[in-house]
Amino acid sequence: MIGTILGIIITLIILGVIWWAIEQLLPLIPLPAPIAQVIRVLLIVLLVFIVVYVIVQLLGAIIALPHWLVPIR
Repeated sequence: MIGTILGIIITLIILGVIWWAIEQLLPLIPLPAPIAQVIRVLLIVLLVFIVVYVIVQLLGAIIALPHWLVPIR
């Protein structure tokens, strides 16, 4: 259980650093406002999918998840 919590914390720290770096670099690229907003939304969606995937994988190692939630190995 402690390993799962540490894994989630480490994943969130890494994703937070990636988010921060992209938020710092995005204004340096001359883009129209709508395109910058689309990139920001796509980044949020991607990061949410990564977080959910990591949490499901870590919880799958501890508890029995439904078969439709566990990826095929």
